[in-house]
Amino acid sequence: MITLYRLRFLLTSHGFKYASKFISNGQLLNLVLLPCFASGKAVSSYRKDIHGVSHRKAVKVHLTLNSFSTVTVNRLCWKCGSSAELFFCPSCNMIQPPDDKTNYFDILKCEQTFSLDTQELQKRYVELQRAVHPDNFSQKSLKEQEYSEEQSALVNKAYRTLQKPLSRAVYMLKLRGVLLEEGTDATADPAFLLEIMEINESLAETCSQDEVSAIGRSVREKLKDLTERMNSSLNKGDLLTAKELLAQMKYFTNIEEKATVDQIQHFM
Repeated sequence: MITLYRLRFLLTSHGFKYASKFISNGQLLNLVLLPCFASGKAVSSYRKDIHGVSHRKAVKVHLTLNSFSTVTVNRLCWKCGSSAELFFCPSCNMIQPPDDKTNYFDILKCEQTFSLDTQELQKRYVELQRAVHPDNFSQKSLKEQEYSEEQSALVNKAYRTLQKPLSRAVYMLKLRGVLLEEGTDATADPAFLLEIMEINESLAETCSQDEVSAIGRSVREKLKDLTERMNSSLNKGDLLTAKELLAQMKYFTNIEEKATVDQIQHFM
């Protein structure tokens, strides 16, 4: 009886293309292909832990922010007409509307590299949110409240994108004009797809917490290796290899997330 996983594989264009290769003695091999291009789970939105901020403290935050807002943008402050920086006007301290053309690395003031320091990234994220968070602007004009909400949302999106290796790689390739198609990769190596299917099969059939943990550890090791190779490819400008590695990272990330869910369910 064909399982749901096998049926999903057979219904893909890749499944039709390579179906004959997996047929032996009139029987299909146990093929399992879990949908692999589901986007990574976004980190939880920044929690509103800044309450009761006084006007004096808010102004102080604005002044502090100006000291590390080094991104140059060619625009004028909407309030006083002076040259404005990315988040605040250095002349009147007014919050500015977000600049959609600024990339996420510049927003979070970090080097545009795949192997970025995630601790520094988080530190910068917290600093920015403390400065632009809507709680600081509840008594301000409607325009300032609107800009605060937009800037806060943009900072959240930038952080969620750069925090995890998979979404960071997708974004870096996108900046370089390389897009990964949605759905099953019809150019993927059949041997690699078979490996993914076997791992999914094992994960679906296991009833042991230890076995689930072992699969999770193995997949994390593979992701670690892929991450290192991705960093090397991007540094060399080898976008073709980087795209291939990204496709593999998506498969293994999906399995890792499923293994994590299975572990939680075993504890319940």
